[in-house]
Amino acid sequence: MSTDVPQRTALIIGAARSGKSRFAERLALGTGLVPVYVATAEARDEEMAARIAAHQRMRSDAGWTTVEEPLALVAALETAASEDAVVLVDCLTLWLSNLIEADRDVEAEGKALASYLSQATGPLVLVSNEVGAGIVPINALARRFADAQGRLNQIVAAAASQVILVAAGQPLRLKPAPELQL
Repeated sequence: MSTDVPQRTALIIGAARSGKSRFAERLALGTGLVPVYVATAEARDEEMAARIAAHQRMRSDAGWTTVEEPLALVAALETAASEDAVVLVDCLTLWLSNLIEADRDVEAEGKALASYLSQATGPLVLVSNEVGAGIVPINALARRFADAQGRLNQIVAAAASQVILVAAGQPLRLKPAPELQL
């Protein structure tokens, strides 16, 4: 990894309902900067629409500005980022789903995001699911998604200055790595 990576980029990973989004929000709000939330979800059914509405209400109460962008993530970040704002992206997993559905080049999009992280003008917090810890999916599309998610997480983690795994609401720092002792 290059030593010129800004020390203000964090990738927060974890399983569904692990507490990763809540942790990421606290981390972003703790900066004292203007909070900007880049949401990648789309309301494709009633349940998802209700989830999105609940999140929007919570964020508006906390003073977040919300940018909804399901595909053009780097462009949204270029617009939203500034030295006086902290940008939280929630989440890369839904962004990946959108890219796959739109038949976009997932690897190129992931590399473009990683490249952007090296030149970001303000702090960024990115949330992503860690989906590869379970059984191998039974169908080809699910396997393709799990493989793509693992590769995307690796690309973004390599570019981020910090990587934190959240499990059961508890953060575990992966990068920078704690000193190993034998």
